[in-house]
Amino acid sequence: MVWERLGVLTDEVSAHFEEALDWAAEQGLKHVEIRVINGQNAADLDNEQVSEIRRQVEARGLFISAIASPLFKCALDPSRQVAAGDTFGQREESVQSHFAKLDRVITIANMLGTTRIRIFSFWREADPASHRDEIVRYLQQAAVVAEARGVQLLLENEPACNGGYAEEVAVIVRAVASPALRGLWDPGNEAYGGLEAFPAGYTAMKDVLAHVHLKDAYIREDGLPHCVPLGSGNVPVIAQLKALLADDYNGLFTIETHYVPVGGNQMMGTLMSLQALRVLMSEV
Repeated sequence: MVWERLGVLTDEVSAHFEEALDWAAEQGLKHVEIRVINGQNAADLDNEQVSEIRRQVEARGLFISAIASPLFKCALDPSRQVAAGDTFGQREESVQSHFAKLDRVITIANMLGTTRIRIFSFWREADPASHRDEIVRYLQQAAVVAEARGVQLLLENEPACNGGYAEEVAVIVRAVASPALRGLWDPGNEAYGGLEAFPAGYTAMKDVLAHVHLKDAYIREDGLPHCVPLGSGNVPVIAQLKALLADDYNGLFTIETHYVPVGGNQMMGTLMSLQALRVLMSEV
């Protein structure tokens, strides 16, 4: 069942880590994914902070499922104009700096008791396919490091990156051809980018995925994307969940709403998605 594998990204609930943990435990969630802790990116935590974070999580009967890192959200070549997106407090750095950061994030993951690290595929080029070989070479290097240290890298479909959509991520993962690199499927990101999340996106992604983020989105009449609570956008959530279960997906699910209601806050937005998911799951 989904409920036994459901968690949340803590900073989607509150910027205050302990408040987010209390909320997750109260809602009966099983795990948390960490990205920003009290305003600090998880990749920048020191050892003392990491140990305290694990203590706080486990004290509430939760576990840390993954580090939602900003790894490889950077330009392949700073001299070229590329897309950009949210780095959650990380400054723009070189590819080489991200490889140094990879080593530290793996150490943090080990200390937190998780083997999962979310990564990206570099800021989106004007023609991503023409740079695919370079992307694959870099991610093969990263996968070698990850496999040697016993962790798994999860490549997310992120419209601002070269693996922006399910089909692109699947091509990259297959080309890297390592058990240490798998896909992170976010159907909401696919919808946010204006493509069909299900069945098209899922069909392209399902054979390479190892982790799922849950959000929903649609394209407004003005052409701009907008995140909304689960079940309110262009992601057919019921059909997607049914397909995952029918296909024997045995990984985790993490709520990542990117939604704050007018006049409300992150906790309210995430609660709206969780409540909607409870209703939707009655039909799965």
